[in-house]
Amino acid sequence: MRSLDALGLWLGALRGHGSRSAMLLLAIGIGVLAVILLTGLGEGARSYVLSEFALLGRNTLIILPGRNETSGGMPPITGMAPRDLTVQDAQAIGRLPHVWRVAPLQVGQAQVSVDNRSREALIVGSTREFFAIRQLEVAHGQPLPALDPGQADAVCVIGTRLRRELFGARPALGEWLRAGDRRFRVIGILAERGESLGMDFAELLIIPVASAQALFDREGLLRVFVEVRGPAFLAISRQQILATLKARHEGKEDVTLISQDSMLVAFNDILATLTLAVSGIAAISLLVAGILIMNVTWISVSQRTAEIGLLKAIGATAGQVRLLFLGEALLLALVGALGGLLLGEGALWLGREALHVGFYAPWWARLSGLALALFCALLFAWLPASRAAAMAPVVALRPAGGAR
Repeated sequence: MRSLDALGLWLGALRGHGSRSAMLLLAIGIGVLAVILLTGLGEGARSYVLSEFALLGRNTLIILPGRNETSGGMPPITGMAPRDLTVQDAQAIGRLPHVWRVAPLQVGQAQVSVDNRSREALIVGSTREFFAIRQLEVAHGQPLPALDPGQADAVCVIGTRLRRELFGARPALGEWLRAGDRRFRVIGILAERGESLGMDFAELLIIPVASAQALFDREGLLRVFVEVRGPAFLAISRQQILATLKARHEGKEDVTLISQDSMLVAFNDILATLTLAVSGIAAISLLVAGILIMNVTWISVSQRTAEIGLLKAIGATAGQVRLLFLGEALLLALVGALGGLLLGEGALWLGREALHVGFYAPWWARLSGLALALFCALLFAWLPASRAAAMAPVVALRPAGGAR
């Protein structure tokens, strides 16, 4: 049997059972789609996390109030604690030998208004060092002045979207706005940045930390950013910071100190779990498709016994008959897998365009999706195909219910 003859028989069998072929294509396509789509989402989440923490910097430590006793898990974000972090704690940390910059952080929501325009805004109280640590650029004006952390001042820096909503087309620099029950003069407008670590900088209002404490009537800090002089000083700085705060907090180690690496470890654990889930979903989907292929191939063999007998009567070998049914299953698996691959890549492209996140399926996911689909087709179609190959021509050509 020539290759072209075998291909003609495969295509003819698939066209003759269109609904059955479409069902198999759909099952295989869904399995491969699961592999491509979910691994692409996982890789997109991973690249997003890496890019977010790259902006934070490898030399940066974050101090949160409250002690996290677990190891390797996600560090606390809000940090409920019996003792607050204070501006004085931040100043003590800033005096350590290997610390370069310290930025205390106070955050809250308040109504912000200019004339008859008003909206709720996220207000961040910090210092000038916050701009350097978070790599914030000011498009117009200047950042917060270099004040003592305990000194309040009626100045602010605002995000671009907040500026448009409050001031419209008129200039904002030098103008006054009201936040809560206090007034602040706009001295700077942030450059476009987008969201980072849960903050949308386009809608942010940044004021001195002492002004934020007075505005919210709250002394405790949400967290403290600490930038050390280099990666080599991270370990010793961590020890010195914990020792300093322990001495200031009556001998209690009641803070959590996290770094970019510890956050990445926590997120890697989450992404590893996601990868396992992806593998499980893909395996189940393709397993179901394989069982469906086996059932359909059994039916095909039982319906085509006369064709099998005729092929064997004119000289077709057992291997060629087996190849006839295996080839149909592999052809269906290949077309279905390619369709699932294209659908998955299309869905990831839509995700990239809509969310501006790098959703890309890794090369190994594409290859493994195709290979797994072909393997399942070959594995589950082998037994029915072998049964067809083992049929004797006389038995295969005997009419159903004919004379014995």
